[in-house]
Amino acid sequence: MQPRLWLLLAAQLAALHGSSVLQQTPGSKMVQTNQMVMLSCEAKTSFTNTRIFWLRQRQAPSKYSHHEFLAAWDSTKGIVRSKEVEQEKLTVFREGTRFVLNLTSVKPVDSGVYFCMTVGTPELTFGMGTNLSVVDVLPTTAQPTMESTTKKKVCRLPNPVTRKGPPCSPLTLGLLVAGILVLLVSLCVAIHLYRLRRRAQLHFIKQKFNIFCLKISGFTTCC
Repeated sequence: MQPRLWLLLAAQLAALHGSSVLQQTPGSKMVQTNQMVMLSCEAKTSFTNTRIFWLRQRQAPSKYSHHEFLAAWDSTKGIVRSKEVEQEKLTVFREGTRFVLNLTSVKPVDSGVYFCMTVGTPELTFGMGTNLSVVDVLPTTAQPTMESTTKKKVCRLPNPVTRKGPPCSPLTLGLLVAGILVLLVSLCVAIHLYRLRRRAQLHFIKQKFNIFCLKISGFTTCC
């Protein structure tokens, strides 16, 4: 059976769970069209079978997802590629415990989750996967918008001003002085009239007293 056929059948029947035995880096990657991408899969334990497979999942990971066979690295046969991929676009090589998938001139159609896998007895061991996104234009990092802080206007009451000199206008001052003068004149007139009336009363009392004395003593004058 061809590697592609039995590998797809095994991927559909097995429970596909990521393992820490195969560590893939990076976890996700976004590149621009026509760029080169290198995906790494490092084996943390030694395998009796030194064959590493690379698969691609074009939709959200689930046990019902379709896994597409891309290539395999074999210690004796070297690189085995799928007939559905371009030979010059994809290559796999080994660096110690790392197995690297190299993609050149990637297109948006190459987007998907890439898994490395090894076949054991009887289980399949998968890496956690690398989510590759190929876009025509890379998104730019939005700069934080500096929101202008609206300053609230505070109404301040004017400081009290200390006034020097008379608080009244000249007209008011003149009226005040005139009123004081009228009061003084009225007071003087009242005092003068009181003195005249008092003098008239004393003169009248004195005359009455003299008449009373003349009637009693018969003298011309008394006192």
